[in-house]
This record gives sequence, C-alpha cells and structure tokens, in this order.
Amino acid sequence: MPRRRALITGGSRGIGAAISRELTVSDIEVVVTARTSESAAQSEFECHTVDFSDANAVEVFAAEVAEMSIDILVNNAGINIISPFSDIAREDFQQVQQVNLTAPMSLCQAVLPHMRSRNWGRIVNVTSIWAEVSKAQRASYSASKFGLIGLTKALAAEVAVDGILANCVSPGVIETDLTQTILGLEGIEALRREIPIGRLGQPEEIAALVGFLVDDRNSYISGQVIVIDGGFVSV
Repeated sequence: MPRRRALITGGSRGIGAAISRELTVSDIEVVVTARTSESAAQSEFECHTVDFSDANAVEVFAAEVAEMSIDILVNNAGINIISPFSDIAREDFQQVQQVNLTAPMSLCQAVLPHMRSRNWGRIVNVTSIWAEVSKAQRASYSASKFGLIGLTKALAAEVAVDGILANCVSPGVIETDLTQTILGLEGIEALRREIPIGRLGQPEEIAALVGFLVDDRNSYISGQVIVIDGGFVSV
C-alpha cells in the first residue's frame, strides 16, 4: 500500500503541530499550512504558506491540494475575533466565516476526487466547545463552528458510500499560545475552575484522538462530533 499523505491546516504550531507529530508516528507523510512565511520556515514538516482569510488564495491552494493525493485531511486552522454582539463588524464576521468555514469546505471538495478513487479517506474538522455551548462575545466564532459541524454531518452522509469517514473534534480549553493570547492568565484560571478534571487540556491529547479517527482502527465512526474538554460542557 502506498504511504498515505495527510494535510493538516494550521499545522505549524499548537494543536496542529501536535496532530502532525502524532501522524508521523504512524508513518504518514505530513503536509501542513501556516499563515506566515516566518511560521512556515520554522515548521518541521513540508509547509505551505496560505492566508485562509483571502478567498482567492484559498482557491489557488485548493487547486494545488487537488493534485497532492491527500488521503487524510484535518481542517485545524481557525481564527477567533471576540466582540460584543452589537459591535460585530461585518468584515470581521465574514473573515471568521471565511477562515473557519468556507476554507475547510473548499479543501474538503479538493480532496474528495482522490479519496473516492482510492475508496478510502479520512476527514477531521476541528471545531470547538463554543460550538456546543457558546459564550458571550463569541457570536462570529460560534456561528462558524456550528456551521462546520453541519457541513461535516452532511458531508459524512454523502461520502460514506465512497469509503470516506468525516468527523468533528471539538476541543475544550487547551494549553496553547493562542489560548493564552485570547484569554489571558485570569481568563484561563476562571475557566480552569469550571473544568471537572481541574486542568487545561494538552495539544497531544487532541492529537491522540485525531490520530485514531484518521487511522484504519476507525472503521465505523462518521458524522460525529467528539468533544474532548475534561467534562466542561457536561456540567
């Protein structure tokens, strides 16, 4: 069997980098994306610089992806612009939807022909607990992630006959640089107290779940949203 290839967007740091490392353990050839050339240069994997907020750049990249023979797609790249609902700028709302929802859709479309030709494929779209319970000032982000769940469920129903499984993984509060930037130390501590396990999650814990979902060990899970949050949304 030819060596499988995986594309992980936002794979140069944080959860994406952890997923990339997890897949290489299974001898999967990993390709990642980064938003800036600086981040791409620091990546340990084959890395493409793509600004997913640029619709034209996404379409160009999607055309390239269609020729990459991608067997596994993990749509992990995302942005979050926090704002009171009444102050949400139209351009900010559209930017979040472009990065978090429209770009993943384009990449899913790009990989399907190759996956169908192989009668095998795995797609994981990374959503969020804020697509489960939401939170004040997260309207743009939650709308995009709720939409990604709907997209994934519809996709899964359509491509199962082609041997392709598509799922969502919804991380909780994970210890990354992005989490620290968005929440700050006080915000992180406030949320930590609400997590039954009593700590933030680690990127490697998300990666382990994704690693199972994209592996042959997963032969029957599709169209699901798997929350991995230390019990946060259950209380």
